[in-house]
Amino acid sequence: MSDDTDSKTRILTVIERIEEPGDILRVKLAAPDGAALPAFTAGAHLDIRLSAGDTDLWRQYSLCSDPAQIGHYEIGVLRDPNSRGGSVAFHRLAALGGGFTIEGPRNHFELAEDARRTVLFGGGIGITPMLAMAWRLHALNRDFTLHYCTRSERATAFRDTIATAPWGHRVVFHHDDLPQAQRLDPARDLPAPEAGTHLYVCGPQGFMDWVIDAAKSAGHAPANIHREYFSAQVDITGEGFEVTASRSGVTVSVGPEDTIAKALARAGISIPVKCEEGVCGTCVTDVLDGTPDHRDQFLTDEERAEGSMICVCCSRARSKSLVLDI
Repeated sequence: MSDDTDSKTRILTVIERIEEPGDILRVKLAAPDGAALPAFTAGAHLDIRLSAGDTDLWRQYSLCSDPAQIGHYEIGVLRDPNSRGGSVAFHRLAALGGGFTIEGPRNHFELAEDARRTVLFGGGIGITPMLAMAWRLHALNRDFTLHYCTRSERATAFRDTIATAPWGHRVVFHHDDLPQAQRLDPARDLPAPEAGTHLYVCGPQGFMDWVIDAAKSAGHAPANIHREYFSAQVDITGEGFEVTASRSGVTVSVGPEDTIAKALARAGISIPVKCEEGVCGTCVTDVLDGTPDHRDQFLTDEERAEGSMICVCCSRARSKSLVLDI
């Protein structure tokens, strides 16, 4: 799992706020003194702290700007009233001239720049990392297509950006409110599986699962199907088990509705947790003994099968106990 990480915490200022269709807020962030920002690779995200009053959350937002542009970072955030409060807080706090504490950029969704052909699938707000990838693939003069799926043509964000981009002709729009013939059809729109062809998928969980399952059924190698979940419905419940922190020798019991991270925190062992849904990778911990019950959407199928890592914010144990390298 690649991780181009800048772990430094810094304050960035909102220099532009653009209301996009579909209740998406596009924000440009820059250093207060105008200094160049750390470079990022296509697919990277920022960890942003949302702190005001009773709100104190960390959320991850993909960078959608050209990686060659280091004067500012740009992100897009969908306001979702049914979420756990992060997106609503961001829309409220992202005032011009205001500041955010950020960590990163980090990249768990890295682009295979040597691929012979790349096909990008962005559903709704999942378009954001695909925009950065499109900029990079264009700069490399690579063969690529970007399929952009939205619920409504009128509520499609980033249209102006795409229309003026030098790679705009590579974008195929699919809208749920227009005729069936133009909607995404995996049988038609997936490329033939080849060793040099890579697929990237981001968007709502149902959309992603649909595209990924279709790609696997069509014969695409799992290693060539890349994915990034923004959020996920996760069931953290199950039979109780024990967890031992090998370095401290502390053993805790994890109850039927508890999590490993919370049980360890009560015993004085703190593991950084941000998304609490198994999508960001912040809490990934090495497993020394025992069998994990993976509930996350972060680890690859190969990493899950190997069983040497676990997302302690949501995953559990299939065995009676786990020993973790903490």
